[in-house]
Amino acid sequence: MAAAEGAVIACHTKDEFDAQMAKAYEAGKLVIIDFMTSWCHGCQEIAPVYAEYAKKYPAAVFLKVNTEELEEVADFYKIDGMPTFVFIKNGETLETIEGPEKDEILDAIKKYIGTPALASA
Repeated sequence: MAAAEGAVIACHTKDEFDAQMAKAYEAGKLVIIDFMTSWCHGCQEIAPVYAEYAKKYPAAVFLKVNTEELEEVADFYKIDGMPTFVFIKNGETLETIEGPEKDEILDAIKKYIGTPALASA
């Protein structure tokens, strides 16, 4: 999993998603899931910001799920708008943020994992 730290991990199958969730659960890490679609303007707008957060906060696992590819996962989390960000730790959903709300997303990251690890700028 170390190779994925600091990156957004796109899950294209239910098996990939389940494997990433299991690894994060085992490691006790916060998981942030970006539920998106390729045609969603807000999703495209927030994607580079989300990728920056992934680099800045390697203590969390940043997943990306295309709701058209993984309807089953989107249905499980009751996703009805895009983008939607779901924060999960130890199997518990902590918070859900709907829309490309970069400040709200950042505030939630800080709330659940604190300040970023010291890294080169």
